[in-house]
Amino acid sequence: MKKYILMRILRSLVSIFLVTTLIYTIVYTLVPRNLIFKQDPQYNKIAKTPDSKADYEHTVFERMGYEEYYSSKELQEKASSLDKSVTVEGTDANRKVYKEYLDGLSGNWELEQMPESKQFYAVRQVPIYERVFDFYANLIQIDHPWKIQDAENPDLERYIRIENDPAIGWSVVGSGTQHKYLLYFNGVFPFVHQNFLTLNLGNSYPTFSGQSVLEVITQGQGQTESAETSFPTGKKMSSVNIYSRSYKNPAKMDERDIRNFGEGDNYSATKSNYTDPSMIVNSSIIGIIGVIISYGLAIPIGSVLARYKNSTLDSVSTATLTFLLALPTIALVYLVRLLGSFIGLPDSFPTLGAGDWRSYVLPAVILGLLSTPSLTIWIRRYMIDQQSSDYVRFARAKGLSEKEIMQKHIFKNAMVPIVAGIPSAIILVIIGATLTESVFAFPGMGKMLIDSVRAANNTMVVGLTFIFTSLSILANLLGDLLMTVLDPRIKLSSKGGK
Repeated sequence: MKKYILMRILRSLVSIFLVTTLIYTIVYTLVPRNLIFKQDPQYNKIAKTPDSKADYEHTVFERMGYEEYYSSKELQEKASSLDKSVTVEGTDANRKVYKEYLDGLSGNWELEQMPESKQFYAVRQVPIYERVFDFYANLIQIDHPWKIQDAENPDLERYIRIENDPAIGWSVVGSGTQHKYLLYFNGVFPFVHQNFLTLNLGNSYPTFSGQSVLEVITQGQGQTESAETSFPTGKKMSSVNIYSRSYKNPAKMDERDIRNFGEGDNYSATKSNYTDPSMIVNSSIIGIIGVIISYGLAIPIGSVLARYKNSTLDSVSTATLTFLLALPTIALVYLVRLLGSFIGLPDSFPTLGAGDWRSYVLPAVILGLLSTPSLTIWIRRYMIDQQSSDYVRFARAKGLSEKEIMQKHIFKNAMVPIVAGIPSAIILVIIGATLTESVFAFPGMGKMLIDSVRAANNTMVVGLTFIFTSLSILANLLGDLLMTVLDPRIKLSSKGGK
């Protein structure tokens, strides 16, 4: 079994790599890069002249990994190592110096001129294979005491130790690390938190510009929420998430930072607490409820249909389920949405917001109903197949009734693969909620994927693809392991045998 798990993990890593690499390549080669500026609110504000427009575009392209860019000033500073008299002006003498400097660099650097001032700048298009390599090379971030290298703070202490922190109590804290708290405990799921290893999926742009992909989907939403918070300087009402403390040069502390942490503190950069759950929590809520609904309906219905196979009830029900499978998803979404409005349920999430449980009802019900027909047919078919098994014939020979056989034998054995599919079902529901979340303006990961595609937010698309792929593969592995827990007779092996 250990060998099986190891091989599954290795195959899973390969699958994640292949899927993410494929999506990365497609997104960054086939999607026109200029589309990203259509959703950038700063573009028209900053890029008012041809020169400022060109500079802004190249700066953004560099931030997104498309290219390396030396602005006119940067290029002048670098080329001055060859000739201190070089300027940014578009003269032939300057061109000669810049050409000589760029020829000495690795890669295919191109010397360009601003459209209006004709000042020189340099650009190197980054090949897709290099960008993919950089993505994986920087994917896992390890926090350590030498993570922060700040020339303006040479006296920064460097350590990792356990201490009773005045703000959060006993924890593993660091100095010289990116995060203050590397391991801590609190009452928020999963209760034990760590910052030793973090994922770097890039920064979002143009939507949620400047924020990391993980921060966008894991931080709270809505208005900031104040609560009594323990700071090193004492307890205060604040919206600061004290657990999120990260490095900030003490010289850049503002008055609020000084009041909260004291003058000279190296870890005053924080995030806020919010009133509403994060995208990943919202999607998980409706996803889990949707799976409960689908299994709660499919198991009893499928069991009854299997028991009364080939009856009028079975024929009518199977035809109905087939119709529901053929029914377009959008039709079911709008039908349930219409019926829900008759009983006072909101047809849009923002109507009542995250503070009202009714906002989650219709999205969860729709996700549950979408999965019910296929799951019911699968349960019916599986239980009918079990009826011809040797153990069922033996039970009949012993004189057990069909009801007893169904409840005590067939149903028990059928639960093994059914329950094993629950982890995958939850993940698939969360991933497949894109349409439902879009219709209800539901602030979840599914809607975020659609919004990111529309906004050409390539980093977010790749990041969500990586997360969804990883969760799906992990869920399949958990399903296999769950089967061995429910039925010890099942022995996982590299050949998949019993």
